[in-house]
Order: sequence, then C-alpha cells, then structure tokens
Amino acid sequence: MDWGQIILVYSRLVLGAAAAFLAIMLWARTRNAAWMLIVAGTIVAYIEIVCSVMELSGFSAVPLVAILLPALRMVFFTAAFLIMVVRRKT
Repeated sequence: MDWGQIILVYSRLVLGAAAAFLAIMLWARTRNAAWMLIVAGTIVAYIEIVCSVMELSGFSAVPLVAILLPALRMVFFTAAFLIMVVRRKT
C-alpha cells in the first residue's frame, strides 16, 4: 500500500469509529424508530469499513458479506427516511 491508501484507510477507520460510537450513544438516548434505524445503518457502515480494510490487508472476505452489507445499510437508511416522511405527512 502506498501512503495515499494508508491515509484513506486510517481516516475511514477513525471517522467511522467516531460515527459508530456517537451513534451508539444516541441509541441509548432515543426511542424514535427512525433514529434507531439510522444508528443501525451507521453501525453496519462501520462493519463494512472494517471488512474492506481486512480484505485490503489480505484476509479473504466472505462474498455474501461483501454483497449484503452495502445493501443492508441502504435498507436501514431507506426505512428510516420513509418513517420520517410518513410521520411528517400525518
């Protein structure tokens, strides 16, 4: 890996960890379904980052995980936004 990739990997890990940590803190304080889905999507996004870093490091990733994680993250975000839109209409 060159320096550009190393900086990219470390920045994704550090910023993803900060986002996941704050999302977990928010999860403990809210009972709102939309926010809980956004928190779940953020945690899945961090898991996706960790799996991609492991794959770059030489660990073989399970192909099913590489396919499901991005889709699962978008499912959580879509469901959260749908709940917010429906809630605002009523």
